[in-house]
Amino acid sequence: MFKPSYYRRCQCKGPLKDEEGKPILDAEGEPKIGDIGLTCPKLGKGHGTWYFYFEAERGEGNKRARVRRGGFAKLDDAKKKAKELYDAATAGTDVLSDETCGDFFLRWIKAKKSLARTTRHGYEEHINNYLLPHLGHIKRRDLKVRHLDKMYDAIEKENAERILHRLRVDQLQRDRDAAHRAWVKAAGKKEERRATRRAFLDANAALREGKKGLRKVTSAATMHRINDTLSSALSWGIKREQAFAKNWAQLVELPPVTRPKPLVWTPERIEHWKRTGEKPGPVMVWTPELTGQFLDFVKDDWLYELWHSFIFLGPRRGEMAALPWTEVSTDALWLRISQQIVEVAYQLYGEAPKADSVRTLSLSLESGDNLVSFRAKQERKRQEWGDDYVETGRVWTHENGEALHPDWISRRFTRLVELSGLPPVRLHDLRHLAATLSLLAGTDIKVVQEKLGHSSRQITSDTYTSVLPEMMRAEAESVMAVVPRDVPFQVRTLLTIPETAWRNDIAVFFAHGARQSGDTWAVGAQAQPDSDLLGMITLAGRGQDDAANAAVKWIRDHCAANDLELVRVENFNDRYPEDQRADFSLTRFTIARSESPVLDVWALPTGLPPAARRASKGRRKAA
Repeated sequence: MFKPSYYRRCQCKGPLKDEEGKPILDAEGEPKIGDIGLTCPKLGKGHGTWYFYFEAERGEGNKRARVRRGGFAKLDDAKKKAKELYDAATAGTDVLSDETCGDFFLRWIKAKKSLARTTRHGYEEHINNYLLPHLGHIKRRDLKVRHLDKMYDAIEKENAERILHRLRVDQLQRDRDAAHRAWVKAAGKKEERRATRRAFLDANAALREGKKGLRKVTSAATMHRINDTLSSALSWGIKREQAFAKNWAQLVELPPVTRPKPLVWTPERIEHWKRTGEKPGPVMVWTPELTGQFLDFVKDDWLYELWHSFIFLGPRRGEMAALPWTEVSTDALWLRISQQIVEVAYQLYGEAPKADSVRTLSLSLESGDNLVSFRAKQERKRQEWGDDYVETGRVWTHENGEALHPDWISRRFTRLVELSGLPPVRLHDLRHLAATLSLLAGTDIKVVQEKLGHSSRQITSDTYTSVLPEMMRAEAESVMAVVPRDVPFQVRTLLTIPETAWRNDIAVFFAHGARQSGDTWAVGAQAQPDSDLLGMITLAGRGQDDAANAAVKWIRDHCAANDLELVRVENFNDRYPEDQRADFSLTRFTIARSESPVLDVWALPTGLPPAARRASKGRRKAA
């Protein structure tokens, strides 16, 4: 039964007395001075704080258990806390425990026997680097959401200091590079070279000193992962022993995390990269044309077949590093992903992938031939190396048979991309490329999900479908083109598309509109900003949208009159700054010649083409 006792006490010191009210003397006969909080004559309204205690369920050996708390300014606060602790104790929480959060986190991670190796490593990093320093000293029973908020506030404060440190290091790096250039330029000038060399050595020493203690910034995504680790620990404690009243991690508000959107390397982005060296985004995807150029470049590389598999099958690097020949059938054209190599502190461990990642991939004829070819290359190297050849049973190996390290695969791929001169992509970006190529080929997204080993269709859809619109060359017209607007215009110069503008029966050009005066607009068609006009119209329009709509109608009418197909319309009006949108308009058009033969008029061919048959007869006659 819940029967708490409440009382006041203070922190006052004074002469101690025994139960009969007599002074307690020390060895020298002097009154002992100590805590008189329960007997202080000043106790009353405005002096002292409220305490309570109640009897909890007896422990092991029928040992008495008394729950005691204090320091409450009001009696109502003490009563509220007493009821909270009683309910928690009734539910099974050990409210008498003095265990700290640090001890609990270490006990939790030790008890988690079924964690994957990489997951455990991540949890341990979060515990050692964040949870123990910020929460480890707090008693487990006292943990509240405010403590978590303070931890994340401290992390953000550390981030600000780390950013400043990194900026200082960047400046020291620039100073060192400038000093090195000055030293090189001073070649042949003895005195100047001696001074510039000393300046370079000083700048290099300053850079080394400045880099000491440099640490990575804790991103918003990392904070979410830290919170996930904390949430897992608290949930375990609640389920196992009612160690916490709530899962406080679920009440924390963290900065939002935006998944990087995959972007395609369009010609405009490639030009910007060549000019500045900047990538438009962290996740980039090659077009099919660029992909073909890369495969052509690496066709003589020892691991050409591996790069081909990454592009068309979309596996993870650890899955390819672990793939054994026993899980490959070049006759039935399949391979099974059933194991992976994981890297923890550059040490390799083999383990089974997640259940959703265990899958069987169908191989194309080309992929099957590639595996046959690579097996033959391995056999030749086995003969060359003899007894020094390392037998691993793996599909993808070094030339001496040694297994591939997943990180080495990434670094080798990065180096090949650099040597090829193509715009940069990461090895993991090839999973995006494989998904995109499948979607472009008309594959159902559920099949793509199974191919990539995702746990849900939603992950595949959210991650990869954003790439698709940028890569499609023959998609339908934009909404603006589908819903034409009747904007009157006058043709000043007839539109003429020269033969030099066509590439494989496709022509791309721009319609650039500019306000002349008042409501008068001129719209000219050009292949490039500095090229000659292909044609021009004028109109009376209220703004850039009218100019763009008039351009669409102009080009559509031209296509209808000349048996051309309007493939795509792209409106770039929003690219202009706000202060220029009232005076300029830009639209890009992709049109096609509609002269290609269709399958319906063909009978399915049999035998050899006529030219081949005539050539065969000629050879027989000559023989």
